[in-house]
Amino acid sequence: MSILSEFKYVFQMQFLRSAGFLVFMALIQILISIGIVIGFTYLIPTPDKQSILFLATGAPTIILIFTGLVILPQQVGTSKSDGYMEFMRTWPVKRSTILGADTSIWLLITIPGIVVASVVAHLMFSPGYDVSWTVVPALLMIALTSIGVGYGFSYLLSPTTSLALSQVIVFGALMFSPVNFPMDRLPEWLQAVHEILPIYSMAEVMRASLAASTFDASMGNYINLLIWCVLGYGGAIFILNRK
Repeated sequence: MSILSEFKYVFQMQFLRSAGFLVFMALIQILISIGIVIGFTYLIPTPDKQSILFLATGAPTIILIFTGLVILPQQVGTSKSDGYMEFMRTWPVKRSTILGADTSIWLLITIPGIVVASVVAHLMFSPGYDVSWTVVPALLMIALTSIGVGYGFSYLLSPTTSLALSQVIVFGALMFSPVNFPMDRLPEWLQAVHEILPIYSMAEVMRASLAASTFDASMGNYINLLIWCVLGYGGAIFILNRK
């Protein structure tokens, strides 16, 4: 079986198994993206352009974090519990093909939420987008890092533990991560933590791509994402190959 045939086979199997859930999650992400762009402005008495721009560029990042680090681990946990993961290990395909097909599906369901969030923000607030040519590579890099890390810890940990960790991540990403606000608002110790974790780098790369004249991302941010992406996918493939 060729690589393309393997990919098509796995993609169809995975998509048909969760088609209804994936459509539902795409709709949920659209609502979340609109809620971040519009709803968070109610927390700011007189939101200025800078605040609006942080929310407008932060919403796509939150969607990718929510998909890769929250929803995906819950699905992997379910697959472990019902024996589906053991069934996948019997497929006559490469383990990297399974992850590649899964990743493509998760990437597809993030697109509607990101597009809607950006369009709504532009039409309602005109936040000052200055889209760079790096926007597509940046989106892919952020998505792959988020999904890769989600695969890594969800395959490594038990379903209960990975579910608990995913809930901590979504709470931390929304409230204590510099995605929708500047880094300097956080305590110094938390800033140091975010320099190591990938969420801050995701936000920086996204902002630099959607508002290039206002924000910029350092090479360190890209290297940070690359390291986390490799660790996540590498760990997931290792565990899938383990007997």
